[in-house]
Amino acid sequence: MDLFYTPPECIDLTARTLVVEGEEFFHIVRVLRRTEGQSLHLTDGCGLSINAVIDSIDKGRLNASIASFQHIEPPATEVTVAISLLKSAQRFDFFLEKATELGVTSIIPMVTSRTVSQPRGEKVQRKVERWKKVLIAASIQSKRYSLPDICEPRCFGEVLSEGGSYDERLIPYESSCQSPSVALAGRKTLFVIGGEGGFSETEVQQAKDSGFTEISFGSSILRAETAAVFAVAMARADMLLNNDE
Repeated sequence: MDLFYTPPECIDLTARTLVVEGEEFFHIVRVLRRTEGQSLHLTDGCGLSINAVIDSIDKGRLNASIASFQHIEPPATEVTVAISLLKSAQRFDFFLEKATELGVTSIIPMVTSRTVSQPRGEKVQRKVERWKKVLIAASIQSKRYSLPDICEPRCFGEVLSEGGSYDERLIPYESSCQSPSVALAGRKTLFVIGGEGGFSETEVQQAKDSGFTEISFGSSILRAETAAVFAVAMARADMLLNNDE
């Protein structure tokens, strides 16, 4: 069954009712031609799985009764990726989509010394809103009940200073010879990924001084978005091997 999304503020579990509006309404009613009396499977993006029945369809608004619901616990493994903003919006969106499908917990857009794209003012909020739409679409496509978190861009130094709340702090670097042999399943891990041109030697040293472990992703030079997806996939593989799904 298809999974649909409606935000928490559109759901009333006490009254056992919900509302679907906006793009999701258009997709359900105009594209899929769902009508009154048909069933829907929805999530609020915060771990809730809902089975509902369409009661009525008004102009731009769908009203439904909640037949049943349950809370889906997320995996114990938490993976955060702090990635430099990329010059190509398409490549950044590719990362958001694939990382979401693979189970990333949180995404921190980051500004480093070599970051080319640095939005300011109103552009920042517009970008964050667009990124959230990508995360929602990828989540419902992959049947995730908890959306990844994403924040406004932070500078590299801020990300390093917040690293102490993680069990593992890893910085992939093309000059490293250290294989990523750490166990990630059941742990809270932060990867920091450089953008076009990677990290400077100074930034790598700053990360190591802040408790990050330098690791290698092999002899190939990966694009930033590829390296970021690889990091999440590596954690996902460790989760599968340790039955943390």
